[in-house]
Amino acid sequence: MDIKPEILDGSDPTSVERAVTLLREGGLVAFPTETVYGLGADALNALAVARIFELKRRPHFDPLIIHISRKEWVNRYTKNVPAHAQELMDRFWPGPLTIILEKRPLVPDIVTSGLATVAVRMPSHPVALDLIDRLGQPVAAPSANPFGYVSPTKAAHVARMFAGKLPVILDGGSSTFGLESTIVSVRDGQVVLHRHGAVSLEELLEVVGEVHEKGGDSVIDSPGQLRPAVICVRRRQIFSPFSSNWTARTLTSSSPSSYRNWGLEKP
Repeated sequence: MDIKPEILDGSDPTSVERAVTLLREGGLVAFPTETVYGLGADALNALAVARIFELKRRPHFDPLIIHISRKEWVNRYTKNVPAHAQELMDRFWPGPLTIILEKRPLVPDIVTSGLATVAVRMPSHPVALDLIDRLGQPVAAPSANPFGYVSPTKAAHVARMFAGKLPVILDGGSSTFGLESTIVSVRDGQVVLHRHGAVSLEELLEVVGEVHEKGGDSVIDSPGQLRPAVICVRRRQIFSPFSSNWTARTLTSSSPSSYRNWGLEKP
């Protein structure tokens, strides 16, 4: 049965509370961030998160980002935060930087595609922060579009792409950046860039001095990992770039077997 998407004013507390109720019931809600609009579920509800993969037709090997509203939540859901990661949080949060950290068992495996790490971001958009804060726990959210489509920057874009499939969209106006968040991790004391995004390489270098770019292998270890190459960058100097013919596997996200892999029944 088709559902007519309802676009609600994200600045209205009543609208946000309605969205929170849907999330608590295991539903999905589209909401604005400063980068693009996200398709959100309660990050601690594995069945709700499974619905994200099904609606987007997103491969289950592609992990999700969890969005938080308070920096102190980091220690609830992750552990062993490296010094460079803390420096980047202090500089760019709230904002368009996602940091990959060692996860605690509280985070369901379906969110992380079975990885021991989880990608975490604290957005700066007031509607996103209000939604997450009222829920009281993280929201797992990729961009609010079918897998492979252009990421939406307006509520109307989401409504067109998910017509008949998504009940509520919180409208927060046009996204400021119109570009996904930058994704980094810290490995053995080195900052690794997994995805270019709204925080530039130059901005990262100003904080940590050296950045290594991820790529060159077929291991999916972060959301949005689409491009090859490994580059070591030090203060605008690039060393030893190389290319690789890297090809991602293709999975059918709606396949029942993909749900069984996470110990779930298909929703």
